[in-house]
Amino acid sequence: MSKATDRHVLTFLFSAIALITLPHAYNVPLPIFAFFALLLGWRFFCVWKPQYLPPSLLTFFLTLLSLIVLFSQYRTVLGRDAGTSLFLVALGLKLLEIKQERDLYLVTYLAFIVATSLFLYEQSILMAGYILFVSCVLLATLVSINSPEPQTKVALKKAALIIGQALPLTLVIFVLFPRVEAPRWMLFKNQAQGKLGLSDSLEPGSISDLGLSKELVFRVKFAGTLPPRQQRYWRGPAYIFTNGKVWLQAPDFSFNNQQATPKFRGTAYHYTLLMEPQDKSWVFGLDLPQQLPSNVLQNATYQLISSADFSKRMEYPLISYPQYNTGAISPSEYQQNVQLPHKLSAQITQLVQQLHGFDQPAPVFIQAVLNHFRQEKFSYTLTPPLMESEPIDTFLFKTRRGFCSHYATAFVYLMRIAHIPARVIGGYQGGEMNQVGQFLEVRQADAHAWAEVWLENQGWVRVDPTAAIAPERIERGVNVDAQVANQAINFSALQNSGRYRWLKQARQLWENVDYNWQRWVINYDRANQGAFLASLGIVDIKTLLQWLMGTVIAMTGIVAWFLLRQRYPKTEEAVRLYAQFCHKFRLVALIRLPNEGAADFAQRASAALPRYAEQIQAVTALYLALRYGKNPPPQLLRQLESAVKQFKLVPTRKAV
Repeated sequence: MSKATDRHVLTFLFSAIALITLPHAYNVPLPIFAFFALLLGWRFFCVWKPQYLPPSLLTFFLTLLSLIVLFSQYRTVLGRDAGTSLFLVALGLKLLEIKQERDLYLVTYLAFIVATSLFLYEQSILMAGYILFVSCVLLATLVSINSPEPQTKVALKKAALIIGQALPLTLVIFVLFPRVEAPRWMLFKNQAQGKLGLSDSLEPGSISDLGLSKELVFRVKFAGTLPPRQQRYWRGPAYIFTNGKVWLQAPDFSFNNQQATPKFRGTAYHYTLLMEPQDKSWVFGLDLPQQLPSNVLQNATYQLISSADFSKRMEYPLISYPQYNTGAISPSEYQQNVQLPHKLSAQITQLVQQLHGFDQPAPVFIQAVLNHFRQEKFSYTLTPPLMESEPIDTFLFKTRRGFCSHYATAFVYLMRIAHIPARVIGGYQGGEMNQVGQFLEVRQADAHAWAEVWLENQGWVRVDPTAAIAPERIERGVNVDAQVANQAINFSALQNSGRYRWLKQARQLWENVDYNWQRWVINYDRANQGAFLASLGIVDIKTLLQWLMGTVIAMTGIVAWFLLRQRYPKTEEAVRLYAQFCHKFRLVALIRLPNEGAADFAQRASAALPRYAEQIQAVTALYLALRYGKNPPPQLLRQLESAVKQFKLVPTRKAV
């Protein structure tokens, strides 16, 4: 039976392909994956029923059908998703054409490409381990193809050994080889990337949809002390224009802010922000950033915008001061931040008048509004009632139950009626400390909205109305695991549970591993490589090449020594011990002849050295039993090793 029809080889290969393509069930459209699964299942069936393999004409029609399916899904064959689907379908069609050993190699190499394409969708350490495993299975397929009698266990063991020998050299090349990054126009567009929770618009209650989401947004590593939780506001978009229901960002995101540069004071916090992939260029810096990396800009509302590829994980070193003064406000900015719908609610206007918004200084009115929220039985909840029309009136005078966006939008609306410039700021608040890795994890559940008001001699000042109603939301954060869906929030229900603590510690340990994997492996780009190599004193291309060549030669030498050094298989351990035993007779000039058997040598040695005859015969008997006996017990080898070790000759005279 040829290799192309060997059932063992084909089953091994098709099983490996099934493992490789399984994760793509989540990456490619269902019709395409179903078409590939049909082809693979068909070919599996034909391993035992080869007479059902399709003829050439049917294969041609299947190829046309695959092109129709591809075109119906993508309208192109370019790009990440279309290209991956094309390789997947081509692999399935090629399975039906396996006739020669050459076809096995082509299918295997194509399967390696499909396995590599998994990294285009997910780059976690789990996916890396999975791809390493399926690559080992594929390599074992090649071993089986080249084995006279293929055995699964032996092939897998040899494949794992080959990969283990290649890993050190791979690591050296990964660390030292110059990183080449593709231009932006060549990057694949990730259509299935994670979507950021916050959007360009804000409605009362919209952020509450994120309140139970554990999806990770970014992680933060501080160089020194952490800011208090009450100061951990991660600034995002500013919502300025409103029609009474929806709040929108300013239409012009000017980066040439003509305002005075903010004056910073107090403690400076140095930190590194690791953003998850997203569909917007927003970077959530600690309010307010003072020093930015070169690939980050700041618009007129102090929001950070990335010029880097935000569709992949990016790292940003930042410096922020929680205490600042933004200075004066321009006339146009003033007009933007007191904008209101033409039709104002008489009831809301009356409330502002009742709280002395028209005849008291701004700080006094701000405090009056916060006191109103505290004293009038307002409550904080993740599941506010629907407010389809006039949401601010409904919230202030009827339901009085809402999420942070309800309080922020209502507060800003009241400020503007009193002619105090104000705006809503979206972002995140708090974050959970990972005690294992000592970094903050900020998730969608930490999404938050607060207000900013402009005050004379202070500039833009943050005011968080949520803190007036639910200070525990700011002081302790949102504990997603402890939330109760039909209540406001239960911040301590499960925190004292031993089971909860154990699960939390296990999760933090794993997330610390993932964090370091993302920072030091996935994000090991040209800039990070340059910084790492500079710490080793490698600052020019000549030194880098010297290090690269020297390390590669050294690693190759180590692997070569490992492969070429003389080794004794376990099955021949008795031969090695007996050779060691014979070597001891050189002290008395008694040498075993090349054609002399073990029994003959024992007889000659016993005659020459009668004092040691009993030991010589015992060692020889053990060796013969191990070497030629049928299924000798393992303890005989230990007995032989002990007997050889105890056998010591004293050179009293030369043997004759």
